[in-house]
This record gives sequence, structure tokens and C-alpha cells, in this order.
Amino acid sequence: MRAPPGFNAFYHPAKRKGYSGVALWCKRKPDAVVEGFGNVEFDAEGRCLRVDFGGLSVVSLYLPSGSSSPERQEAKFRFMKIFPSYLGALEKSGREIVVCGDWNIAHREIDLKNWKSNQKNSGFLPVERAWVDRLLSEGIWRDVYRRLYPDVTGAGYTWWSNRGQAWAKNVGWRLDYQLATTGVAETAVCAEVYKGARFSDHAPLGIDYDYSL
Repeated sequence: MRAPPGFNAFYHPAKRKGYSGVALWCKRKPDAVVEGFGNVEFDAEGRCLRVDFGGLSVVSLYLPSGSSSPERQEAKFRFMKIFPSYLGALEKSGREIVVCGDWNIAHREIDLKNWKSNQKNSGFLPVERAWVDRLLSEGIWRDVYRRLYPDVTGAGYTWWSNRGQAWAKNVGWRLDYQLATTGVAETAVCAEVYKGARFSDHAPLGIDYDYSL
């Protein structure tokens, strides 16, 4: 996919063509672009891409899904085990950070329509939700959408199954987040899930920040 005119485009695709990948489109040219996070298995799948602007880092993340097979769920667990170390290293650098993309976990009951029937399914497993709890409980990270709209349900969904009429009936999940360090998170002004057109089973989450580089 080509970036709109006037944007700098950066991509980190999987080695397996068409499998996965992440991208960032930036109006301002970044000071640095970093592909991957130093893990051979997941860097080969195109899971993480970072750009730096002064003291701000923006990360595009695609956390693995475990819904296709037990093997992929185990891969998801491996990713969850090692990724916080990468975040910790960024935190210690003193940078402000925004990690945006598909986290593939619905954190709370209000983050999906049918939470009761999905408690044993990948994306809403207790161990996955507890992992997000731990990230947020450190006091460093904020779920920016939830900071702005703590009680919103259906309007915050970003993913719908292609089966049945999930999109039409808004039977969705909130899987796409922007987690940010406190300094930049506190400058968030508004957020919206774009549903004007459906071009994927996901919908884009846009957040405006009043943050100066």
C-alpha cells in the first residue's frame, strides 16, 4: 500500500510474503527508523517498527494472534513474554513513547460484545488480560483511548469477524490500542474509530495529541 502524497513511508514486512507486517506513514521525516526489536523469530514476521522524532518514539506493533491454532497461541505467549523487556529498555531511555497497532487482546469486558462466551478464546483469555493489567499497573503506560473514554463500549470496537453479520450488528472487539507513556498520553485530546468505509476486518483508531516535539 502506497502512502498518501507528502508522507514518508516505512515498512517492515514478514519474510513470508503476505503473512504479516507493520508500517508507519509520517509527515515529518524521522531522526531514526528501527525495524524489529531484536528477536529472530518475531522480527522475521514483521511485528515491530519504530521511528524516533527528537525525544518521542512511535512504534507500530502487530502482536501475534493465537486464534488459528494452539501452535500460534504458544507463539503469542512467547511474544508476550519477551516484548515487555523491549518496552522497558525504551522506557529507561527517558523517551516518550506511543505504541500503536493490533494488540490482539481485548482487555476488559466492555472491550467486546460477547465477553461471556469468549472467556476461553484467544484474545480474551485471563492470562492475556492479566498481561495487559501488568503493563498498565506499572504507572508508566496509559491506554489512551480508555483515558479519554473510560466507559465507552461499542463505539470503541476496532475488529469484527467476517462471519455472519458481525460488522452490521456491531458485534466487535477492541483489539487496536495506542498505549503511551504518561507524558504524551496526558496530551491526548480526542480519539475516534474510523468506520466510514470497511477495507479490512479492522478499523483504524485515530488519536489527536497536543504534543510538541
